[in-house]
Amino acid sequence: MSSKLPHTALAQAVRAIALRAGDEIMRVYRTPFEVRSKEDRSPVTAADEAAEQLITEELSRLSPRLPVVAEESVAKGNIPHVGDSPFWLVDPLDGTKEFVSRNGEFTVNIGLIENAKPTLGVVFAPAVGRMFWSAGPGQVFAERDGSSATPIAARRAAADGFVVVASRSHRDSDTDEYLSTVKVKSITSAGSSLKFCLVAAGEADLYPRFGTTNEWDTAAGHAVLSAAGGRVVTRDGADLAYAKPTFRNPGFVAKGKE
Repeated sequence: MSSKLPHTALAQAVRAIALRAGDEIMRVYRTPFEVRSKEDRSPVTAADEAAEQLITEELSRLSPRLPVVAEESVAKGNIPHVGDSPFWLVDPLDGTKEFVSRNGEFTVNIGLIENAKPTLGVVFAPAVGRMFWSAGPGQVFAERDGSSATPIAARRAAADGFVVVASRSHRDSDTDEYLSTVKVKSITSAGSSLKFCLVAAGEADLYPRFGTTNEWDTAAGHAVLSAAGGRVVTRDGADLAYAKPTFRNPGFVAKGKE
């Protein structure tokens, strides 16, 4: 690691950055904000841009040698070379569609990648007051409305079937086809990377996603779930890897303990 801080202290510092980014997002959320379209036709708002600027500036101060790959910067063509070195993946406002619809299910995502794996992650949902963060295996915590951090762990699914959490805005036929192959107890829809965190906290068992995602969409939530004892695997059962040339993910299933 190029940062001198151990992972536990680093996670606390990143948690503080996520809280500040959440304040920026909520400042815009409370106004009649404008929604614009990027080249890929996905929505973007002033909240995405303000949060990303704050996060990238603070991460650069915290760990000057680590590249930061952030969604809005990549959309503008600013893509740092990461090579085999550790780097940050940032989605400043995951779930922009949820933000625009004002349902509260959007998150700040900051994840650290080392050796193609997410090793530290912070997911903050400012509108609903939920925070999840991890600093390595077994070091994973949840907070609600500013309460003290509580350790969390993924669970094994019960014999009567899987509790599934699926995308609110991006559920597709591939997901339905996959779910037809497993014993499903219930299905709940949710937005953003909160779905990883619900599995990490033992509130759900499976999160399948076969539509398009990018690495910044998944890194922080993946880090939280891995630290809680879960896995994120591709269709062929391999662990989802990072630092891919396009930062584009294949389809995956996030799952609790097996």
